[in-house]
Amino acid sequence: MPRPIIGISCNVKEENGKTFYILHNAYVNSVKDAGGVPLLIPHHTNLADETLDALDGVLLTGGDDIDVRQFGQHLHDKADLMPALRQQGEFALLAALDDRPNLPVLGICLGMQLMGVHHGCPLIQHLHDVIPNGDRHVGNKIHPITGSIGSGPVTSSHHQALASAGPFETLALSDDGVLEAIRLANRAFYVGVQWHPERTSDTNLGLGIIQKLVNAAKI
Repeated sequence: MPRPIIGISCNVKEENGKTFYILHNAYVNSVKDAGGVPLLIPHHTNLADETLDALDGVLLTGGDDIDVRQFGQHLHDKADLMPALRQQGEFALLAALDDRPNLPVLGICLGMQLMGVHHGCPLIQHLHDVIPNGDRHVGNKIHPITGSIGSGPVTSSHHQALASAGPFETLALSDDGVLEAIRLANRAFYVGVQWHPERTSDTNLGLGIIQKLVNAAKI
């Protein structure tokens, strides 16, 4: 069977009046090592449907913060916003995915937050406001998670998180109660993880998570 094509959403960098699409190669290598063909997705809102036509699965990557003013929330002063081009592209892709319940989707870190906010979940804009030690989730720190998706140490780098799962099933929590993994039960494979599996050494919670996406894309 041919390797499934996994589209990976890109970050955006704007420098000296120019716009660059960029992506950490850990995402690309993880998809390749899991048996997929990585294909980078640029942010063109009018091409979201055509882009998904070419893919067997979608990986939404990590990045900076969502501008929640679009959803009627006050913006936290600690927010470090992603470029507007990326936000527009990500939500256009999620809207197009709504009509494709059989196309597998994995959201990582920001990707999970985008999935949640798209489906009406509230966002904690600064973890330090709600848990005693938010720093343990920032800067590639390692902490344990527990849940039906698996239990063990994961590598995290985020200061925001979903406040509740909303319509999603909760698949894992951190030991301090942060929502770590979610899925929509009415979709073939629509999963978000708050940690970075492409940086996590635990086999099941690292490459194994990417492998779940690739395996779902083969069906």
